[in-house]
Amino acid sequence: MKLFSVRFLFFLWISIVLVGCANIMPPQGGKKDTTPPKIKSVSPKDSLLNTRVSLIEMHFNEFVTVSDASKEVQVSPLLPIPLSVLSYGKRVEIKIPDTLLQENTTYRVSMGKAIKDLHEGNPMDPYTYVFSTGNYFDSLKIAGIVYDAMTGLPDADGFVVLYKAEKSDSAIVKEKPSYIAPIGAGGSFELAGLPYHAYRIYALHDANNNLTFDGKKEKVGFIDSIIYPADSAINPVTLRVFEEIDTDTAKLPEGKKTNDRSGAVRKNEPVPFVYSIVLDTSNINKRTFDITRPVDITFNRRIDTINKQRVFLSFDSSGVSVESEVNVFRDTISNQVLHITAPWKEDAVYTLRLLKGFAKDSAGAEVMPARFSFRTQSDDDYAKLEIHLPGKYRGMDYIFMVTSEKDTIYNKVVTDTVVALRKLKPGDFKMRIVVDKNHNGKWDTGNLLEKIQPEYVIPYTDPIQLKAGWSNIVDFEPVKKGRSDTSPKTRDKPPVK
Repeated sequence: MKLFSVRFLFFLWISIVLVGCANIMPPQGGKKDTTPPKIKSVSPKDSLLNTRVSLIEMHFNEFVTVSDASKEVQVSPLLPIPLSVLSYGKRVEIKIPDTLLQENTTYRVSMGKAIKDLHEGNPMDPYTYVFSTGNYFDSLKIAGIVYDAMTGLPDADGFVVLYKAEKSDSAIVKEKPSYIAPIGAGGSFELAGLPYHAYRIYALHDANNNLTFDGKKEKVGFIDSIIYPADSAINPVTLRVFEEIDTDTAKLPEGKKTNDRSGAVRKNEPVPFVYSIVLDTSNINKRTFDITRPVDITFNRRIDTINKQRVFLSFDSSGVSVESEVNVFRDTISNQVLHITAPWKEDAVYTLRLLKGFAKDSAGAEVMPARFSFRTQSDDDYAKLEIHLPGKYRGMDYIFMVTSEKDTIYNKVVTDTVVALRKLKPGDFKMRIVVDKNHNGKWDTGNLLEKIQPEYVIPYTDPIQLKAGWSNIVDFEPVKKGRSDTSPKTRDKPPVK
């Protein structure tokens, strides 16, 4: 019996050791957690009067973390020292320098998207903690919507800020604002809990997070008049953000910068004069070349002379090679790029022959010869777009623009109510009408200190998706003021089989 007990205890001990050494793996699979963290309690409680809050403790239902608090967590009126926001497991502490709080003032601490659950990064729902150092809450508000001036569409980035009207017009470039509110979905904003006072209002894209307008790579919007808060936002404010032209540090086009650095080739230059060309020559049975664009040849340094007689282009016509017209010309910006165009035929195999010495650099170095074969695309590889414009926009005061992700496809004065575009690459397109009051044929941005507003843009609200071989007919219907449910009408026609 004693021997059995000893053996039993021995095997029990071995089992405990093995279990303790085993790796404990978390359960796999299951739905991804998309639920934001929830507040269980806040101390001191929200909406207290006659209180100078120095520490806010927030308790959550799960482990949380804090990120980008300097940008996301904002207090209005703004304090000269940023708040300290730290997370401890399921608890977040917000420290407020209470010695800087003003008398009889309502403070609103907005959390933004700083607090997120630990594992999935789901931000908490919008929450603002309010307290007052006096015996009442300021309850006036200013609300409205922010648009991107260049596109005419709602802008959902950055902040709206208030400066007291007695500040100078240039206060936004010198000091931080009194009140701040984030711009929300659809470009909407609301500055709440305001006292009755005269303010200047701005929208700001703050690239370096210093809450002032620096002019470089930042956007700003303003209105020309002083504004007062009210009980309700019966007259919403409209702000249009724009990026100024930085005349002090205006950059030369990239090609010209390259020319300045490369210049003439030094004697005994060890680097050969070479070039690259963007053509898909891997399979001539594939239609790869876009006939709406030229063939681009890019050199590793400045081109000095071009011998167009040493550039040949031919295409295959029923097994017979036929020489094609060819036009060779320099890029208007860069002296390191050549363009080649021709009256391209659809779905045809072309051969481009570049003979030795067709281009030379300033030291007389010649490029090597090369031969490229490729097939052009056909009409079935492109889309067609027909836009019907309202007659009231016809005239010199209006420019119609169509853009893709990378290029401006169409940019002309509205002279007709129908614009037909052919041979468009499949993809997403946008369009808008520019109110061109100065008749210079382009959209002009604004200037804050000179109080110049950007030119107005009337947008088409939704991207237009074009498919290869399809024809699209679009009725341009501008967004009606105060409404976001005006949907433009698009009619697609499939390719004819």
